[in-house]
Amino acid sequence: MVFSLAPSPSVDLSQIRLKIRNLQPQLVQWRRHLHQRPELGFKEHLTSEFVIAKLEEWGIKYQSGIAKTGVVATITGTQPGPVLAIRADMDALPIQEQNQVEYRSQHDGLMHACGHDGHTAIALGTAYYLCQHPDQFRGTVKIIFQPAEEGPGGAKPMIEEGVLTNPQVEAIVGLHLWNRLPLGTIGVRSGALMAAVECFRCTILGKGGHGAMPEQTIDSILVGAQIITALQTIVARNVNPLDSAVVTVGEFHAGKAHNIIADSAHFSGTVRYFDSSYSGYFPARIEAIIAGICQAHNARYDLDYYPLYPPVINDPKITELIHSIALEVVETPAGITPACQTMGGEDMSFFLQQVPGCYFFLGSANPAKDLAYPHHHPRFDFDETALAIGVEIFVRFIEQFS
Repeated sequence: MVFSLAPSPSVDLSQIRLKIRNLQPQLVQWRRHLHQRPELGFKEHLTSEFVIAKLEEWGIKYQSGIAKTGVVATITGTQPGPVLAIRADMDALPIQEQNQVEYRSQHDGLMHACGHDGHTAIALGTAYYLCQHPDQFRGTVKIIFQPAEEGPGGAKPMIEEGVLTNPQVEAIVGLHLWNRLPLGTIGVRSGALMAAVECFRCTILGKGGHGAMPEQTIDSILVGAQIITALQTIVARNVNPLDSAVVTVGEFHAGKAHNIIADSAHFSGTVRYFDSSYSGYFPARIEAIIAGICQAHNARYDLDYYPLYPPVINDPKITELIHSIALEVVETPAGITPACQTMGGEDMSFFLQQVPGCYFFLGSANPAKDLAYPHHHPRFDFDETALAIGVEIFVRFIEQFS
C-alpha cells in the first residue's frame, strides 16, 4: 500500500548547479550498486570496500575500520575555516525485497528498505564534488559513513573511537530520504525531530496447570494481559497530554496447548517520546505497574529495560541555515515543511548530543512512478532525482556555514 501524499510541488532542478546535475548518473549508479549488495549492521564490508575504493580513486584521505566497518573521509579546502561533518548511514534490513527491478537485492533476505543506499551515494557525491572544488569552501569536512543505524547503533561507538575529534567537529548535518514527503519537498524543523527509543522485555513467571483447575495455578497469560492493558494508562493518564509519547507492546508469547494454563508469558515492546525530561520516567513507571499486578496475582517477573537512542534534537541556528538553503534549492515555501516530526528513532541523536547540528528529511516519494511505499516495506524504493538535491544541500551548507 502506498501513502496518500499531497501533490508534489514542481521539481525544478535549475537551482542544482550544473556540475552536480551532471553527477546524477553516477549517483544513481552508486546507489544501485549498493542497493544490490545490502548488508546488516556492523557487517557492511562490501559497502565499506566500495566507499574506500571511491575515496582512493579520488585521492581523499580516510580512516577505516571505525566501529568495525565505519569509514571517515577528510577533505580540506584551500582556505582555513571551520571543521564540519556530514553523516550517512550504510546498513540495510533483514527484509526480502519484492521489487522487480534490474537493481534489486542480490542478497537473499536482505534489502535496502530505508534509503541508506541513497544516503551513502549522496555522501559520496558530496565528497567527490568537494575534492574537485577545494577553492569553493573553507576549513575541513569530515564525511562519516556510519554502520548499524538500524541497530544496535553505530553512531555511539564511532563517537567513542574519536570521529568528532582531531580535529574537533564544530557542526554536523545529516539527511534521511523520506517517502512520507513527495519529491521536491524538504522537512526541516528546530528542536525535536525524532523520538527517543527505549525497549523492554518482560517474562511473567506464574504456575502452570490444568485448564479445568485454575485455582491450582497462577495464570501467566491473565497476568500478562492485565499488564499490557495497564501499560496504556501511562500515556493516557501519566504523561502530560500536551506532550507526545507512545508505549507499544509488539510481541506476546505464552502457552503451548489450549487446555493448559501457561506457567510463563513473554512480551516486549518500545517506548518513544520527544521531551528529554521523560528520560528515566518510563522504566520506573512500567516496572511499578508490572510489579503491582504481579503482586496482586502472586506471580513473579523478570524485566529488562534498556534505552536505545535519545531524541533527535536540532540546533536552532544550524536548522535556520538548512532551512534557508532548502528554500534556495526548492525555490518555493510550499516545498519546506516543519510538520515532519516522527516517533521513529535515529542514532544521529548521539552526534547531535555532542555537537550542534541539524538532521532533516529529503522528500523522495513519487506516486506517479509507484515510488511511495513506506520505509521498511518490501517494495520500498524512491525517486532517485532526490540524490542530486541532497548533494546540493550538503555542498551549500559547507560553503555557507560561518
